[in-house]
Amino acid sequence: MKRFAIAAVALLLCMALPSSTEARGTKQPSVDMSSRNKIFVGWIDLDPEEYRLLDYDTKAQWATVIDNVNSYFQDELKSEYLAGRTLTMAKSKDDVNVTDNDLYIKFTNVSEDKGYRLHIAVHFIDPKTGTELAVIPEDRYGAHLCGLEGCIQKELSRVGELINKQVVGKR
Repeated sequence: MKRFAIAAVALLLCMALPSSTEARGTKQPSVDMSSRNKIFVGWIDLDPEEYRLLDYDTKAQWATVIDNVNSYFQDELKSEYLAGRTLTMAKSKDDVNVTDNDLYIKFTNVSEDKGYRLHIAVHFIDPKTGTELAVIPEDRYGAHLCGLEGCIQKELSRVGELINKQVVGKR
C-alpha cells in the first residue's frame, strides 16, 4: 500500500510539473513587440568546457554540436517562428552587433545537464536604449528519446515557440 501511495504521488507530480513549466514560459510581454521587424538573435552559448560532463571525448566534438544546434535553431527561427522578419544571427558567442536592429533576443544561463535537459533564459532587449522589454525566465526544457544533439534541437523548438508568442503574439 505504501508503494502504491508513493507511486501515485510521483505520478501526480509528473503530471503537474509540465503545466507549471508551461505557465512560467508563456508570460505575456509588458511591451508589444509585434512591430519590431529587424531582429538580432544572439548565440546560444553552451559551455564548451562541459564536454566531459556530456560524454564527449574532446572539446572540439562538443564545439561542433554547439555550432550545429545554433545553426539549426537560427534556421528554425527564420523559417518558422519569426518568418517574415529580417533576422541577423550571431555567428559566435562574441558576436553582439545589434546595430540597425529594433530588437535583440539574448540568451543567458544556458546549459545542458547530464539528463539532456536544456536550461535557458531569453531576454528581449531594445538595442537603442538597452532596456529589457520582456523575459522568458530561466526554465528547463526536456526532450525524450533522442541523442544529445537531437534533444537540444527539440528543446530549442519549444524555446522558438515561446519566442514566437513574445514577438509575434500568436501560436
